[in-house]
Amino acid sequence: MDSAGWAYAVTVPRAIADVQTPGRRRRSEGKKAAILDAAETLFITEGYERTSVDAVAARAQVSKRTVYDHFGDKETVFLRVLERVSDALVSTVRAAIDEELTVGRDLREALTAFGHRIVNQTFPSSDYVAFRRLVSQQRSVPRLPETVRDRPERMLEDRFAGLAATGEIRAPDPRLAARHFTALTISLALEMVADQRQQAEAAEAAELSAIITDGVDAFLRAYR
Repeated sequence: MDSAGWAYAVTVPRAIADVQTPGRRRRSEGKKAAILDAAETLFITEGYERTSVDAVAARAQVSKRTVYDHFGDKETVFLRVLERVSDALVSTVRAAIDEELTVGRDLREALTAFGHRIVNQTFPSSDYVAFRRLVSQQRSVPRLPETVRDRPERMLEDRFAGLAATGEIRAPDPRLAARHFTALTISLALEMVADQRQQAEAAEAAELSAIITDGVDAFLRAYR
């Protein structure tokens, strides 16, 4: 057999072995999801440093080798969990922008509804608040790239650019306007929720509502 024949004889079985059947692919994806679910719970309850790959594997009911095969190391597992939390926030923000900040709606009403929707749909999930606190308090915790973290703000920037183009707000710099709006409303509400959860207290809905309403009024005084 010539060298080409040997190459064929060697490589074909390997290629066949590497092909994943639909059933095998589903099982693989199921294991990945189980690992991320387990890791998310452990990172929230135990923190980043105290969570081990062994603990993640045990909770996900897979082998430690399986965790490494899918993700490589604990840092990558954490970043993939952060991406899931971030993706959920992006979906919420996108829907809120499209459905609340609509053309022709009273601007104060629209901005207030938008702020309330983000607070009511995002903050009740302990995941977002817990991971934000975890990342902000521990320097050793891996962080997503800024381009990923800033996706919600960039979407709001785009909508504010549209509002500026139609004369509804005066915003020569839509990105700065988006940052100011976020700082006056959502960020303040988030800080209150995070602080109160840390003290095992429940954030009052009336307090959150007041933060959003007052923040919207302050924003409009500056940008109208």
